[in-house]
Amino acid sequence: MWFQSLVSPHLPHRIVPTLTGASMVLLMAGCTNVLTNDYEATAVTTYVWQVEYAGDTDRPTDRRLQRFATTSLINTNGVMPDAAVSGPDDKGLWWPALPPRPSVDDLEAGQQGQETIGTPELIRVVDYTLAFHTDGSYQTMPANHSVYRQAVKALRDERSLELTLGPTEKSVQKAEIR
Repeated sequence: MWFQSLVSPHLPHRIVPTLTGASMVLLMAGCTNVLTNDYEATAVTTYVWQVEYAGDTDRPTDRRLQRFATTSLINTNGVMPDAAVSGPDDKGLWWPALPPRPSVDDLEAGQQGQETIGTPELIRVVDYTLAFHTDGSYQTMPANHSVYRQAVKALRDERSLELTLGPTEKSVQKAEIR
């Protein structure tokens, strides 16, 4: 419960809120709510070829990852980008063309000493941001998939968003359609 009701004998209808442990943590964490109707949701989808190189021991510190070719595509507000090759996927995102797979010459060129070359893996990475206008300024902050999807839906319906900013107001943790 967010507050505890205390009834004053002199003011029988007045409720005086007091902080409990849960609300105090929330207040100390510094989460802030912002209402905006001017926002843009972005998801950058990226394919990356990655290879693990391993030394001749079983120690985890004797392994390293090397990234090779990448391709990226900017998704804005859920609209299909012109350069999209596939999608939308099961998260509503569009993807770029695949980057070229590293050749055996590329893999050997990345090898250091007697390392064993692993099998190239294609990794999918998504970086989300939300740009929004509030109190006379425009801010862009990292977000997550849930925030991106809520913004896409709110834009489609021409609705406002209530944003919950992270503890240091450097990221958007949550978005609710209003």
